[in-house]
Amino acid sequence: MSIYSMWGAFEIGLIFGLVALGVLISFRVLNFPDLTVDGSFPLGGATAAILIHHGTDPFLATGAATLAAGFAGMVTGWLNVRLKIMDLLASILMMIALYSINLRVMDAPNVPLITDPTVFTVLQPEGIEDYVARPLILLALVVIVKLLLDWFFATQVGLAMRSTGSNPRMARAQGIRTGNMVLLGMAISNALCGLGGALFAQSQGGADISMGIGTIVIGLAAVIIGESILPSRRLMVATLAVVVGAVLYRFFIALALNADFVGLKAQDLNLVTAVLVTIALVIPLAKQRFRKKKA
Repeated sequence: MSIYSMWGAFEIGLIFGLVALGVLISFRVLNFPDLTVDGSFPLGGATAAILIHHGTDPFLATGAATLAAGFAGMVTGWLNVRLKIMDLLASILMMIALYSINLRVMDAPNVPLITDPTVFTVLQPEGIEDYVARPLILLALVVIVKLLLDWFFATQVGLAMRSTGSNPRMARAQGIRTGNMVLLGMAISNALCGLGGALFAQSQGGADISMGIGTIVIGLAAVIIGESILPSRRLMVATLAVVVGAVLYRFFIALALNADFVGLKAQDLNLVTAVLVTIALVIPLAKQRFRKKKA
């Protein structure tokens, strides 16, 4: 694997690290099976791309994309909390609706950003190659987001949200408004996915309507791989683990697709993803069986 492929895998891994943090909030903290990610990720990319294409500042466009995706997540939570629609079904309904909304936002199947300024071109330091500068910028952003999440979940609101996911009945008995916690958590979760989508569109030179296909699988793969490598009940470790899992996942994908002796091609990406997720799921079970036999 070339140095360019390694830096590229690191870059995409960090972007999907943001998605993994969002998936961690919905699936692990709130215990909410959320498929909205497959729609909120391209919503972030579409919103940022169309705004930048029409001359908006890249940072404002990225912020607007993050808010739009967060609002989509809040609507999913609203369907579940207020209209009493099952959580999984509510997220599927929102995911389907977002496909049409994303087409409306872009007014086309894709929006190119090849000649337009992005957050990466604005922040790129002089004397550093583009393929090196982008991962470094993303690394700084992911570290900031991770630390902010660690701080948030140590506050009273964050602890109330964690309590809502762990034991909603007990949380309500303690006076926590669990419905509001679900709305807030879903908004934060999908806002992070939208931020990832906005950065992905700017990194890859445009947004496409199909860029969100399989995003939830990638996010879950990152969470599972990270928890297998760094198992811990502490949320500070969990947030680090999912980011590491996302980066490792992209490295595994790059290695598999660049290994000539394996014979895999770009169209085999979903197959490689399924195999990696299966392995990540099997490893913890194999460890448990080994420990029982040893005991």
